[in-house]
Amino acid sequence: MIAAEGITWQVGGARILDDVSLEVGAGELLGVIGPNGAGKSSLVNVLSGVRRPSAGRVVLAGNDVTRARPATRARRGLARTFQTSALFDGLTALENVRLAVQAVDRRPLSPFGRARSGDAGARAREALDHVGMTGRHDTRARDLSHGERRKLELAMALASRPSALLLDEPMAGVSAEDVDGLGALIGAVRDSGVAVVMVEHLMHVVLGLADRVAVVHHGRLLATGSPAAVTADPLVQEAYLGEPL
Repeated sequence: MIAAEGITWQVGGARILDDVSLEVGAGELLGVIGPNGAGKSSLVNVLSGVRRPSAGRVVLAGNDVTRARPATRARRGLARTFQTSALFDGLTALENVRLAVQAVDRRPLSPFGRARSGDAGARAREALDHVGMTGRHDTRARDLSHGERRKLELAMALASRPSALLLDEPMAGVSAEDVDGLGALIGAVRDSGVAVVMVEHLMHVVLGLADRVAVVHHGRLLATGSPAAVTADPLVQEAYLGEPL
């Protein structure tokens, strides 16, 4: 569903990403791990179109989208969340998700910015209920807990009905009691047939959810394979300073 082919991203004389190739199929979750500064978020930015690679290409469902804008990729089925919450804090949870639906809806909007058919609102409510936010539809984003904000971001991504989903540290700042529930939601998204790429530092989450794991180190792909194979790799262990994964 989504693939990076020989991706290199260079800023000045520094290579942030160096010849990275990976692919994720429908109903598969690829966990991307690596030390801080390894290039993980940069890879997500290239895949989503926020950054354009210096070399290589990005393929979405068989189509080359390397030069496509993020909005174009979103309309073609690619959704993402951000490492730092990106919400409209003054709007309600329902309004945030409805805007996400309208952003990828090709139909013209009314002069008031609402989908003419009213389908956007129904899809927004469905997405919120799906992530366990029933009863919070009318709560402003600024008044949600951090865990709820993460759920709202996931609802915004899912409301676009993506075929591929990029998650950049979805557990960042989430309380320990919310981690398992959020992980279960992400697993359910994968099980529904969506291709998921997840950057995450909580190793028990990655190892518990991922079908495959890719290790990025100094901008290069160090290893890719099953969670068991990757964690047993001596090069991977050395990259993590000998700490057990």
